[in-house]
Amino acid sequence: MKKLLLILFAATSFIGFSQELETILLAREDAEKLTGAYVQPGTKALIYNMNNGWYHTAKVHKKFGFDITVSASGSVIPEKEHIFNIADVGLSSSTTANQPTTPTLGADNNVNPATITYTGTVSGQSVSVNFDMPTGINDDLIAGTVPTPMVQVGLGLPFKLEAIARFIPKIGTDDFKAGLFGIGLKKEITDWFGPLDKTPLHVSLLAAYTNMNADYEIGNISGDVTAQDATAEFNLNAYTFQALASLNFPVVNIFGGVGYNSGNSDFNMLGDYTLTFNRGTPQEVQETVSNPLSISSDAGSFNATVGVRLSLGFFKLFGSYSAQEYSSFNAGFAFSFR
Repeated sequence: MKKLLLILFAATSFIGFSQELETILLAREDAEKLTGAYVQPGTKALIYNMNNGWYHTAKVHKKFGFDITVSASGSVIPEKEHIFNIADVGLSSSTTANQPTTPTLGADNNVNPATITYTGTVSGQSVSVNFDMPTGINDDLIAGTVPTPMVQVGLGLPFKLEAIARFIPKIGTDDFKAGLFGIGLKKEITDWFGPLDKTPLHVSLLAAYTNMNADYEIGNISGDVTAQDATAEFNLNAYTFQALASLNFPVVNIFGGVGYNSGNSDFNMLGDYTLTFNRGTPQEVQETVSNPLSISSDAGSFNATVGVRLSLGFFKLFGSYSAQEYSSFNAGFAFSFR
């Protein structure tokens, strides 16, 4: 399962991790709370990424003008969210830890995770099991950011409107497939401010939505947690509403925006999983659980963006920075035909 997180959050797969998220299922009724606290910084970073890259100018295309834009966004998980306090997640009395904190997904790989002890009753038998929480994946990310690539097309419409669309069909490997789509609408309102439409300054409003969906074949796993043909699915929705402005000069353009970014995500682990307690002893007990995890999270923050675009005819290069709950960067290029 950790491989899924690395693919989602780094667009790269890594192998050789000894600790997988499936082991957290041994915490039974507390498994969702522990898993949710571990993955939440990554899902929040993805939400902020998906709300990035919608524009590199406030000026809309002329009627039927268009652009093709390729960009990548990276969000930085704040250091305060590299760990979480175990007492804050509301564990039951059956679950304890050997230390008060443990890494989230955003921590470095070398931050020591907590050892969790679950003590309870399964099928009328007293059981006790220890397992380690996962380490972070920050060392495997690009420059410590959670990156997301994006391809989109903008099309000029009448009434100083511009429609924007993102679409990536569900592609990937045999065990992992992901795709996304998004729609946005930009309305230039420069002429609402009288003589401003005679200056290089342009002002617009933007509303946009992005959906990302991923399926992961966990396959067959063994150990204290076993499963056959297990799967996981991830769904994310992101929304942004912004007021934009740009100064469009012949070569160098300055652009920015203020607004609100939000979104939500759902993560589900599907299939039948067999949990083994008191393994290797005469009192060994097994329990089978179906579809054991269903985790939802959300994020929202006001944001302010500033960026620069270099115009070389129809070819554009741009980069921007967004100040918000998770600081974000976006950079890319576009072929624009007005």
